[in-house]
Amino acid sequence: MRPPGHLLRVLLLTLATCATSAAPTFAQWITPAVTAPRVQYRTFFSPTIGRGVSYHVYTPPANDAEPTRRFPVLYWLHGSGSVLPGIAPVSNWFNSAIAQGKIAPMIVVFPNGMPFGMWCDSKSGVTPIESVVVHDLIPTIDATFRTLAGRRGRIIEGFSMGGYGAGRLGFKFHDRFAAISMLAGGPLQLDLLDAPEGANNITPEQRLIIYENIYGSDPNYFLAQSPWMLATQNASSLIARGTLIRQVIGTADFTFSDNLNFHNHLVQLGVPHQFVAPAGVGHDTLALFNALGEDNWGFYRSIFATCGGDLNADEQVDHGDFVLFAAAYDVFDCDDAAMPAQCRADLNLDGVVDGLDFAAFADAYNQFVCP
Repeated sequence: MRPPGHLLRVLLLTLATCATSAAPTFAQWITPAVTAPRVQYRTFFSPTIGRGVSYHVYTPPANDAEPTRRFPVLYWLHGSGSVLPGIAPVSNWFNSAIAQGKIAPMIVVFPNGMPFGMWCDSKSGVTPIESVVVHDLIPTIDATFRTLAGRRGRIIEGFSMGGYGAGRLGFKFHDRFAAISMLAGGPLQLDLLDAPEGANNITPEQRLIIYENIYGSDPNYFLAQSPWMLATQNASSLIARGTLIRQVIGTADFTFSDNLNFHNHLVQLGVPHQFVAPAGVGHDTLALFNALGEDNWGFYRSIFATCGGDLNADEQVDHGDFVLFAAAYDVFDCDDAAMPAQCRADLNLDGVVDGLDFAAFADAYNQFVCP
């Protein structure tokens, strides 16, 4: 049994001086390259920090076969201590699903969030990871690759620390992402030093280093950066925009209790979201994906339809889609609160549902069955 939260905090803080003085150089903006099928290693100049930053990006085979086609983008945020190891298995996972027609071709970007960068701007300003990703990397991706630039062409997703990051960036920058996917997200507790029981992936000493380097040992700054607080601040906008939110946590995961509390928090805020808790799954990315089964791919299809005009993601363009299109056409402006969720009828992603979208929809309607 662990000590009570307040006692644990006192015990940890007694280690703070020696732990933080031993902290390694933190800013590791350039990583080695990972070799994986269809994955590129790239660097870009970040105006925020005035130097180069590395990232990896997966492009689907259709990117080569269809040189004028544009693709939606999924931003995948890695977990703590694992900037590179997840790139090959996660990119292979999506590549296989695209090859099997389970999801539409998409670009997957793997930003460099530092081993323990927490996907936020550090209080000291030394590691402004949030600013580098949102203000520098996203525009770089849209300028470099044939993306569907705009909110409805982006998902943000991550595992563990990346799930925490996907939540906080997605909630804060709700104008940039159509969907948020938090997989085994953490830390979701309201005090970083009150670690979940069984959280042995980060030592108490490392937790103190993170607390100092990222949050300046300031509990108020930690709370202000948390998905919990950002969801509270932006609940009305998330609801109005129809942001699709998914929270997935295995029942055997040490973060389950904190994830359940966060789910209940979203319920109290009235923020619509999916909460999925696969039985017996621990803190493991691919195990969580496998436990979701085919439902996992339905999540992506509901955002990035496998063919234009398939607004309800049932692999056909029929009367059901026409009803959805007609409702959206009557509203016109994608930013109007009355617009059906995700503004999926905006097929050319120009922010309105108009005659250009109708022409694209009519063409898809004539084909009926998605390719």
